[in-house]
Formats: sequence, structure tokens, C-alpha cells
Amino acid sequence: MDKADKLREQQFQLLVQGVVDYAVYIIDPRGHVTNWNAGGQRIKGYSEKEIVGQHFSCFYTPEERDEGAPMRALQIAAERGKFEGEGWRVRKDGTRFWASVTIDRLLDASGELIGFAKVTRDVTEKHETQQRLETLRE
Repeated sequence: MDKADKLREQQFQLLVQGVVDYAVYIIDPRGHVTNWNAGGQRIKGYSEKEIVGQHFSCFYTPEERDEGAPMRALQIAAERGKFEGEGWRVRKDGTRFWASVTIDRLLDASGELIGFAKVTRDVTEKHETQQRLETLRE
């Protein structure tokens, strides 16, 4: 890796760590968190030390875990290249928030699945506004 590549990598790391409105993290092929940004801590409440190595299903509601939603999302991302959805997620303190989620598969140079990039955004306020509008329409 030359000096320019190292600089680009450093800049990219600063970008990812500087994003605080989105939880941006990497998941291994089995669903364990391997990287975590400051946005993940702000939105979900876990420090990097607390969450790296843990299974990402801990962010899902117990009902969704029982239904197999976390692994189904990874399966869709692995097969199609991407999973997108919205739903309730759980913070470290147990509170719930409405999340917009994107999971992209990550492949190595030979095309082998090496993990997933996951981006989560707290859109609770937008969701609640939409719910109120729907109630008013009814």
C-alpha cells in the first residue's frame, strides 16, 4: 500500500467514525459485529468494546428474533447483494426506536462472502409523524 492509499484509508476511517447520525458497522458472515462507529454508540448506546464480538440480533426485538428476522435479513443480503427495511430496534437500555436499515454484502476479490456492511438510522420521529397523519386521515 503506497502513501496515497494509506491516506485514503485514513480519511475513510475518519469519515465513518465522524458520522454520528447513522450507526455504521461491519458484521461477519455469521452475524457478529466486527467494527463499530460513533453513530452506533450514539443511536444504540453500546460502546465499541461492549458490542464488538456480539451478535447483531441483540438490536432486534425479542419477537423478531423469535421469528428469525435477523438471519433472514443477512440471507437476503447475501443472495441479492442488499437488504433494506424498517422496523423496531432495541437500544442497550431496552428502549425501542424505529429504524431504517440497509445491509450490503461484502465480497472478497474472489467473490467469497466475507461479511456485511450495516447502516442503521433512527427515524422514530418521522415514523411517529406518519402514524399521526394516518390516524388523522381515518
